[in-house]
Amino acid sequence: MEIATRFLAARPRSRWEIERRLARASVNEQVIRSTVERLAELGYADDAAFARWWAERRDRHAPRGRRLLEAELRRQGVPREVIEAVRDEIDAPERAPEDEELPGTELERASDALQRHLRGRPMPEDPRARQRIGMYLMRRGFDASTTRTVIGSHPGPEAVEEAAGPAD
Repeated sequence: MEIATRFLAARPRSRWEIERRLARASVNEQVIRSTVERLAELGYADDAAFARWWAERRDRHAPRGRRLLEAELRRQGVPREVIEAVRDEIDAPERAPEDEELPGTELERASDALQRHLRGRPMPEDPRARQRIGMYLMRRGFDASTTRTVIGSHPGPEAVEEAAGPAD
């Protein structure tokens, strides 16, 4: 139990991560099962809560598309059934008032990822540059239609110049 609680002190973990950590510490299989069950009773080993935490962390620091987010959760050992159960919460989470700046929909997440990538620069007009930006978004788990919508709705250099006003 001591090994597991120290492991959980850094950040929330999935049940699979806890089991794997205890196995690396050469803990008996029966002790691993009982420890993880006790942690689950106490609310420290909850895969659904871990999935919600992971999705919020991604939205806040490095927005990802639903496909990539689900792949990351599977790599962290979250069972497919749990991912499917929290999918609706991940797609359109209910945010607390202090979290309103977080993107909620797939389109908002893609737009946020694009804005972070461009860092205030306008969207290039060059079709090849737009294609590279589209591939950037698709590598982050956004589907093609979401990528096209976000790239099409992002202002190009002419819109940024018009918003700044005429240059005298």
